[in-house]
Amino acid sequence: MRYIILSLLFAPISLFSQDEWGNWLMYFGTNKVSQDWSIHSEIQYRNHTIAPTNVEQLLLRTGVNYHINKHAVVTAGYGYVANHVYESPQTNAEVNEHRIFEQFILNNYVGRVKFEHRYRVEQRWVNSNYKNRFRYRLMLFVPINKPKIEKGTVFLGLYDEVFLNTKAAFFDRNRLYGAVGYQFSKSTSLQVGVLQQQVSTTGKFHLQFGLTFNPDLTNKK
Repeated sequence: MRYIILSLLFAPISLFSQDEWGNWLMYFGTNKVSQDWSIHSEIQYRNHTIAPTNVEQLLLRTGVNYHINKHAVVTAGYGYVANHVYESPQTNAEVNEHRIFEQFILNNYVGRVKFEHRYRVEQRWVNSNYKNRFRYRLMLFVPINKPKIEKGTVFLGLYDEVFLNTKAAFFDRNRLYGAVGYQFSKSTSLQVGVLQQQVSTTGKFHLQFGLTFNPDLTNKK
């Protein structure tokens, strides 16, 4: 297992010279507003190149979460994606996408490892075209220096996500991800990792930095 993780994180580094790398800078927030409800917020600044200077996509997403219990959450929300062509002289996005999504997250533990299953359905308006898409992601969180993820924990984040269309071609893409994370506090963590995205016969690696900030807005004393 140790060698698989190291290979996933570090073996692709040799491909830097091939200009097959992108860069994603990401923020995720889940802000609790009552015992059962929270607000999701998300910003992703995705770049064609490993230097974050050539924007590929700007993704903004928000949603309302209902916490069925501590292991299950349902969400409904909206996302906007501005897509930019590589090295285009145009400053505005060439393709604009509006999407509505519904999702269900279920998590469980096996020993100290947390398994998170995310099922998502998307209704997408890509310029003037309407599309539907289904997504499933299995993610693992593995604490390294403590029995569970809490303040001061170094952890691994690993996932695979498959995207399926409702029309041919049914396979849309697959994402394989591995990262090292650190839990700064109950509400704040950072992950630094590598994502490999396969779209049809084309694959690309992305260096990722993901900040999670989940402050409780219920003003509990």
